[in-house]
Amino acid sequence: MNALDIALSLAASGIPPLPLRAGKVPFGNCPDCTGLACGGRPNMKTAGPCACPRPCHGWAAATPDPTVLRSRGWAHAWREAAAVAYHPGGAGLTVVDLDNADAIAWARANLPATQTVATTRGEHWIYQGPMQSANAVRPGVDIKSTMAYARWLGPGIGAVAALPDAVRALTAKERATVRPATVTVPALTGGGQCLHRTPVYLERGITMAELRISEARSAIHATVYRTFLAVLSTHGRCGCLTDAHIARLFTAAQAKGETARHCTDAWTNARTRLGL
Repeated sequence: MNALDIALSLAASGIPPLPLRAGKVPFGNCPDCTGLACGGRPNMKTAGPCACPRPCHGWAAATPDPTVLRSRGWAHAWREAAAVAYHPGGAGLTVVDLDNADAIAWARANLPATQTVATTRGEHWIYQGPMQSANAVRPGVDIKSTMAYARWLGPGIGAVAALPDAVRALTAKERATVRPATVTVPALTGGGQCLHRTPVYLERGITMAELRISEARSAIHATVYRTFLAVLSTHGRCGCLTDAHIARLFTAAQAKGETARHCTDAWTNARTRLGL
């Protein structure tokens, strides 16, 4: 079957699909967003700065509506799709993404048996019931459910079991250790001209920071903190950063499973280290 046929089959089962480009990156699924020309970002959770009538980026584009899937606006994506993904949380599911043999061994020893799907490097264990998504909850283990997408690799083997407390507990510790904080943008020092206030230089820096976070495969917390630190060390003292820039960095981090509180905490810690 081609990508659209697979998507329609999933939709008929109540599973909201979306197309993926090469590299497992979502499309901008409307004509104005082809190739993300609208300025939207590949892994963002909601629509970008485009004026689309509905969210068309990332997991938010997933839909079980066959009319939308067959629509003209999605035609280019299905023609060029390298793979099909789905929104587990939208189907009431949670995917435990086991990225290597050690992670699989841990799951077999600690989690109840459920439907399993082989991946390139490991397995997806699929449970009935949604939860908060999070990356790197333990070595080689990601949780993909609400506000996330997973690649469709077939129906798998075995019956789907109910989501166990052992899986929910993987993100409980992370939430408990995050402390809320307030983020403020530094004012322009001395009211002088900002040396970085050029669209190209600043945009390149923010885009590179987004990519660094989005491409991280492990140590997500540390990567987010180091990226925030790098951005602030360059732009934090002159006041060129705006709320929109910070929101872009936070969005990239949350697309990798970070909580809003952890983003705020990491940003505040980076400012504190730099004396801002």
